[in-house]
Amino acid sequence: MKNIFRFIAVAFIALSFASCEKYLDSTNYWSKTAQDFPANAEEAAQMLTGIYNNLNVSIGNNVHFNHFLWSLASSDDCLGGGGNNDQAMQAEDLLMNFGADMYNGFYCDRYKGIARANTALETFDRCGLDDATLNQYKGEALFLRAWYYYELASMFGNIPCPVSTAADATQPQVSGEALWGQILQDCLEASKIMPATVSDRGNGHVDKYCAEALLGRVYLFYSGFYGSENVTLPNGETLSKADVAAAISDCVNNSGYRLVDDYHNLWAYTNRICVEDELSLFKGNGYKYVCDDAGVNPEAMFVIKFNTQPSWGTTIGYSNQTCLFMGIRNASNTDGGKSFPFGQGWGMCPVSPQLVADWQKAEPNDPRMDASLVSVSKFNGYKYGSDSNIQETGYYQIKNMPIMGRKSDGSGDFWYSYVNEMYPGLSWYNDDNNNFQLNLIDDMIMIRFAEVLLMDAELNNSQASFDAVRSRAGLDPKPLTEENLRNERRWELAFEGVRFGDLRRYGEEYAKKALDAQEGVHCYNNGVEGTNHAAKFNGGYGNRYAATKGFISIPSSQISLSASAGEEYKYVQNEGWGTSASDFAGWTD
Repeated sequence: MKNIFRFIAVAFIALSFASCEKYLDSTNYWSKTAQDFPANAEEAAQMLTGIYNNLNVSIGNNVHFNHFLWSLASSDDCLGGGGNNDQAMQAEDLLMNFGADMYNGFYCDRYKGIARANTALETFDRCGLDDATLNQYKGEALFLRAWYYYELASMFGNIPCPVSTAADATQPQVSGEALWGQILQDCLEASKIMPATVSDRGNGHVDKYCAEALLGRVYLFYSGFYGSENVTLPNGETLSKADVAAAISDCVNNSGYRLVDDYHNLWAYTNRICVEDELSLFKGNGYKYVCDDAGVNPEAMFVIKFNTQPSWGTTIGYSNQTCLFMGIRNASNTDGGKSFPFGQGWGMCPVSPQLVADWQKAEPNDPRMDASLVSVSKFNGYKYGSDSNIQETGYYQIKNMPIMGRKSDGSGDFWYSYVNEMYPGLSWYNDDNNNFQLNLIDDMIMIRFAEVLLMDAELNNSQASFDAVRSRAGLDPKPLTEENLRNERRWELAFEGVRFGDLRRYGEEYAKKALDAQEGVHCYNNGVEGTNHAAKFNGGYGNRYAATKGFISIPSSQISLSASAGEEYKYVQNEGWGTSASDFAGWTD
């Protein structure tokens, strides 16, 4: 049988993945083994890089099915979208399957990352690292293992959880406290051993305060969804709400992260190449992208980094394919700067009109809505259904979006990406140095300091932190009530991958009501004006949520592989899956 938990990472010397080893895959594809790698400080750094690389692998290999796009499509703030041939994204929106193995690639990829982390944690000690570096490296490996398990646990719920390379080839499924307790323990240990340093940020590496932030996010989900404030960790210790609150307080007071002065400046459309262009929707406001000319975002805590060396082979994940997939569908809607500065893509995760209505009603003067989404009514001659679009609502999120740029040669022509103009002379792996599918290098922000402030408001009842987030948006203070805090998280963190987790931790009735609000919203399908008639496929969003509790199906390949190890290890499918009610055949009018 095969066992990816003996999978050895060799960072940049072996970071491509031509095959998709299943959880039980035992073939050794590497020339180095755990007996001789890593052996020194340089190889330890390579191994750590290999763990991080798994973040990009999931963006390249399985962007449709990774945690980020899944969490957007499954939430109440976005539909599935895309075209007729993008049934997988539409299925995610409907809490359904498009093939019983649709998530298997992502599942395999994340376990490869976990296997790398397990190997690193067992071998860093022999690499001759000084104490501070050793603790930093171990803390980063613990953080990344926690992050990969956080994504898998959020999606699949009931999964194997090996934390050692000595684990048996087949591991039993675990869920609830046993699974989430391990994630919390990794976060806690990482936060304790990593040095309290605020230097050298912007290189994509996490620090102790990132671990504290992830501890808070994971704890809030677990305690809300499973209804338990105290968690017994695998090491026998008890983690309490007060413990997590203290960690978040430390992050707020000592991390050195801070809010960017203007919310708009967090997002790439305010870059200096675009923002004052005559076609820019943001001209004349004085916005300035915090990451102009390789600047460091002081609010971004955990990000996925990209670079200028993507190719269509094994390094496609070095291009921010998430932006591409959520770009404006069909070139006819973007050519000639019609949608400037927003560029071409595949039209996935269109914004639900219900979010717009809720936001306008609750906070009509909130500038974050203008900073977070755009109506196609602002574009020049936008045409619905120009590329077999499905669930086309007329609203796009703009936080993760391809951003065009005007060429400075006087021609008036456009680059597909502003980075071609901001960083001239960079080497791209494409023929003409102007490729809308590859030239996407903006960071994906996974955790921002604003979220930590809102966790501080929730865990420590901090009115000051709550007010700080609103003040940055230019809004008056509000009382720190449960409803106001929930709304504030929805507006501040829109389209950043946290909303679906929030729905689930707020309780089943809350989640069902919010998800059902997508039913019947105005949209176009194949250019035909109508409504989002999701109930036709699955009996309604709330109905599917009640059946699944928001978990997706365990890939059928993994169930089959586990069965070969005997009844003791045979995996059980999650509730609400395995019947015709969970299968999506494709959108029909």
